[in-house]
Amino acid sequence: MKQILILPFILLHFISSAQAPIDVTHYDFKLTLNDSTDNIVGEASVTLKVLADTDRVRLNLVSRGADRQGMQVSDVSINKNQVRFVQDASFLRIMLNEKAAKDTELTIIIQYSGQPADGLIISKNKFGDRTFFGDNWPNRAQHWLPVIDHPSDKATVDFTVIAPVHYHVIGNGLRVEESLLNKRQKLTHWRETVEIPTKVMVIGAAPFSIRYSSNVNGIPIEDWVYPQNREEGFHDYAAASRILEFFIQHIGPYPYEKLANVQSNTRFGGMENASNIFYYQNSVNGKADHDDLIAHEIAHQWFGNSVSETDWPHVWLSESFATYFTHIYNEYTYGVDRRKSDMLIDRKQVTDFYKKNQAPLVGPVDTTNLIGILNASSYQKGSWVLHMLRNQVGDDAFWEGIREYYSQYKNKNASTAEFQKVMEDAADKKLNTFFEQWAYGPGHPVLETDYKYDSKNKKLYLSVNQVQPGQVFKFKLQVGINVKGQIEANVSEHQIDERKSTITINCDSNPTDVVLDPNVNLLFERK
Repeated sequence: MKQILILPFILLHFISSAQAPIDVTHYDFKLTLNDSTDNIVGEASVTLKVLADTDRVRLNLVSRGADRQGMQVSDVSINKNQVRFVQDASFLRIMLNEKAAKDTELTIIIQYSGQPADGLIISKNKFGDRTFFGDNWPNRAQHWLPVIDHPSDKATVDFTVIAPVHYHVIGNGLRVEESLLNKRQKLTHWRETVEIPTKVMVIGAAPFSIRYSSNVNGIPIEDWVYPQNREEGFHDYAAASRILEFFIQHIGPYPYEKLANVQSNTRFGGMENASNIFYYQNSVNGKADHDDLIAHEIAHQWFGNSVSETDWPHVWLSESFATYFTHIYNEYTYGVDRRKSDMLIDRKQVTDFYKKNQAPLVGPVDTTNLIGILNASSYQKGSWVLHMLRNQVGDDAFWEGIREYYSQYKNKNASTAEFQKVMEDAADKKLNTFFEQWAYGPGHPVLETDYKYDSKNKKLYLSVNQVQPGQVFKFKLQVGINVKGQIEANVSEHQIDERKSTITINCDSNPTDVVLDPNVNLLFERK
């Protein structure tokens, strides 16, 4: 997702999938929405495989609290037989009538209802129309759905939603039914046959104008916008077609059966829900000036949704990839100067952020505040790491590695180490030093430089000192010589391995300035 709008901090409940010896393979949610209250009525059919002998199953579900918000379970059954259950603040604990052996498959039916405190946002849009939008990232699905609420547990999903007739309902996957039940209610059924994490498993219900705008490589593209700004929305979301085509050509086949661009009430600038992206409502303005946002969320369909991080410390494999592939799209569409401009802005954000938070790109995560991992490290620094990796291994090896990484981990989970291994195979060389200093180590080079010109020998001597505390970085530094207002075309590149280095450069005349990193390929700070 891309952060533009952030609401005040709320406490998030977290569970590692390792705590529950199950693998959910399919969810079938039946939900009833209404206009008289914010209460929803739900039935969840959860199909799972037992990974170790057990007599109980635990799912994430936030229960009803003193404020009357939360979900209240009324019945749990397996094979039409009721089973005992206990709800506490964050979990639904289900006691099996008999012990289940490893690899046993169970389907648990859960009846529940309540007013979601979060996760399913029931509110009004800017036109005053009542709306319902799932907003699950990072682990807020548990506020309205009984699930394993962690990106490492993926499943297919059906959503069947009964809502008042004036709503159109969007969901993951393809629509398999839309039926008028009576004068007041309509049933809409969506089915996603690709396994996805719960963070991107949602529905939305609102009055919509819907356009089936185009088809790219057999993938239908849909636009769902509020009727009051129908023309502006269809105009603004038209960029999705060319962006989708670019990523298919460069990364690999699109992982889902449709791409819907949905105007919504998400708390974020955009939320990359699988196959139906939710954009904040003011992204529609008729100016078509949100291509960056659209590209970011579409890139997430490959990285974050299909290839998902194994756990939250590796979230850069989602957010940084979406950030950098937006820059790559801009470079392809608008030229290399646009990429340089984007990366310069990102570099400033990274160096400013590091002054407040000296954590590495991959490291411990505060699981009580997962919103905190959305920062200039997980977005912009990781994007810079990908750009430097591209320069380290070369364009051919970089793209070969990216396509292989997607191919190997499509609809699965990956860690930073697994990404490193794929890129090493593509480049045919070890990348331990690169990942140790840029991914697992904190900080970046802070360079203090000075130069002297030897007019007799026509040589420039440039001293480069790394003055940052801690580790000494190893990197390639490009140097441009500015003579009479122009940087000479023969920009030279030099390997820096020590805290203090001296570079010798042939130069026919005394330069007016020495420009470090003229092509914007290094994450560093100049002192």
